[in-house]
Amino acid sequence: MKTVLLLFGGESSEHEVSIASAKNVYEAIDQKEYDVSLGYIDKTGRWWLVDDFADLTGSQNELWPVLGGGWFKLGDGSDLKIDVILPILHGEHGEDGTVQGLAELLHIPMVGSGVEASVVSIDKELTKRVVEHSGVNIVPYVSYRRGEESPVWAQVVEKLGETIFVKPARLGSSVGVSKVDNEVDFQTAIIEAARLDDKVLIEQAIIGREIEVSVLGNVTDFSVSEPGEVVPDREFYSYESKYDSESKSKVVVPADLPKDKADEFKAVTRRIFEAIEGKGLARVDFFLTPAGKIYFSEVNTMPGFTNISMYPKSWQAAGISYSDLVSRLIELA
Repeated sequence: MKTVLLLFGGESSEHEVSIASAKNVYEAIDQKEYDVSLGYIDKTGRWWLVDDFADLTGSQNELWPVLGGGWFKLGDGSDLKIDVILPILHGEHGEDGTVQGLAELLHIPMVGSGVEASVVSIDKELTKRVVEHSGVNIVPYVSYRRGEESPVWAQVVEKLGETIFVKPARLGSSVGVSKVDNEVDFQTAIIEAARLDDKVLIEQAIIGREIEVSVLGNVTDFSVSEPGEVVPDREFYSYESKYDSESKSKVVVPADLPKDKADEFKAVTRRIFEAIEGKGLARVDFFLTPAGKIYFSEVNTMPGFTNISMYPKSWQAAGISYSDLVSRLIELA
């Protein structure tokens, strides 16, 4: 029986989303096939072995990696041998190549992309550069780094139009994202995004449908799902729109698209996953304009796994149960 370390929590602003996703994954794992240990990363970055999700505080059984050994030393003096790490982590110090690099130093296989793809994909600007080089349309943008002279509204409007999105370059779940159409709100949005990340992305607002395609497999042998559509319950798919208990946002799988357009989305997704050299899983997000033009938005190398998340729903629609999906991901690692 393989021993799986399910990692969750983390230091990023998506800490609570990670816990919610991990609960679903834990319930879905085939406990007869895998011996699952729960590794909780608190908001300060310390790792703990916990018994369940009910009490994530007060544990003295800390996890310390033994580099090159494939195991962890525990706070109580015992050892924990791990066959596979399953990181249900989002954002900084989870999805950005740091934990992936630690897994490589530990010599433990890890579910999902490695260091290179994780580093590129967490940074929306770097992803745009790679994807554009592969010949895919990207949402037009400019970037700003904390400490630089603040962008001039008139110059931004001239390049991107009068309605734009301002977002931290390396956060997910729409944290810190603002839609603005005037100079006052623009400057406020810049300050807020720069508070969360030292690089800020300023993007043209694309009017159209939000389409997402899921990927399962490794870069040399992978499958893509039928495209799904996000129908937000407000102006855009914000953090609240995604996770608020009162949200009326919908995830529609498959999206109502002509076959040729669905095939186009799948072909472009393949090109993007190959370009970033992804592994295991990913969700690739797009916009589709009324004129039928596809714009790439971003790649998520560890998409959400909550009950309302697109990634598991896409594969359920393809006939792969949540439990089988998790098993496949572990075996791919």
